[in-house]
Amino acid sequence: MSLALFQQFHETLKRAKRPVVVLRSEPSVDDFTAAFSIAALCKTLGVPCAIVTSGGRAPDALKFLSVFQDVVGDLGNINALTLRVKLDHAKVDGLTYAVNGNDLVVTITPKTGSWQPSDVHIESNDYRFDLIIAIGTPDRSSLGALFSTYADFFVKTPTVVIDHGPENEHFGTINIIDLTATSVSEVCFNLFTHIDATIVTSDIATTLLTGMMSKTKSFRAPNVSPKTLEIAQKLMEKKADREAIVEHLYRTRSVETLRLWGRALARLKADESIGFVWTLITKQDFVTAGAGDDALRDIADELLLTSPSAKVALILFETQTGTIAGQLFAQRPFDALVLGAPFRATGTREFAHLSLTQTDIVSAERGVISHLKTSLRQK
Repeated sequence: MSLALFQQFHETLKRAKRPVVVLRSEPSVDDFTAAFSIAALCKTLGVPCAIVTSGGRAPDALKFLSVFQDVVGDLGNINALTLRVKLDHAKVDGLTYAVNGNDLVVTITPKTGSWQPSDVHIESNDYRFDLIIAIGTPDRSSLGALFSTYADFFVKTPTVVIDHGPENEHFGTINIIDLTATSVSEVCFNLFTHIDATIVTSDIATTLLTGMMSKTKSFRAPNVSPKTLEIAQKLMEKKADREAIVEHLYRTRSVETLRLWGRALARLKADESIGFVWTLITKQDFVTAGAGDDALRDIADELLLTSPSAKVALILFETQTGTIAGQLFAQRPFDALVLGAPFRATGTREFAHLSLTQTDIVSAERGVISHLKTSLRQK
């Protein structure tokens, strides 16, 4: 990390009055822990910081972190319009407004006299947030509904991008991209230590180690480097609570989640020659297990861990509305977005959500599996 980058980030953060951390629409545990650590840094500077993702709130499993904070799903009222009327020609007698279809109709009644269009001016106030910190976000479109709803805000507001993926488009005003890191929490550790090593307290160390362990599957992922292990050791020296991390990330699975895992594993199929595993989950499986689709991501991690040769895992499932969806997970050199492109894939190269047109999960399986096998064999 260059000297200029971390200095630019620190100075930009100190000047900000109201920063906001934004995450992609399908954030990982690593994304959340990095966001919590950045928000904690803002707090030490006396600057309030919101965390927003269209993907919803953070996992309950992370509530053990002392720097945990609520995550919201929308930017809300980020700016306002001001209607300014000159009173030289008439004084105000009354003001009313009404919503007519998609129009807001404001009526101002004068006591005497009248107004001309030239007496009326509309002003757009400054945005409520003056700095965007995008974490683990390869491009603006990966923000999902946040970007599509507030595109003007994202284009006009200074942005710091913190990431480790080679697919990142460097869309920020300041881009802190470390391709040698295995997680965005690792990038944050390097950023903090360059600024001031005392930023990494025991609470921050626990938070960052949580993200690193989750992203690397407890350092069992194939891309774990000696540098990553060295940083993990430094976090332990900073009194990171590894036992608490293990307890809350891996030993607190609900009975409902375990039931759903059992159904998924019972239908597990594999093609070891191309490193591919997949399974199906029906709507009835969710009902019987008493679990929701938020348990699916953990299942995919287990599928990959229990199949050492697997590089790609797919979960096809029936949604509550009767449609068929998929969650596709890929390890390098494979890209989930590329593999899932024919099925309207959204997400990142590591995880993509698939939307299928079929309503029958068996026929959906035939089409998706056939495509993925062909694609993987070509690789």
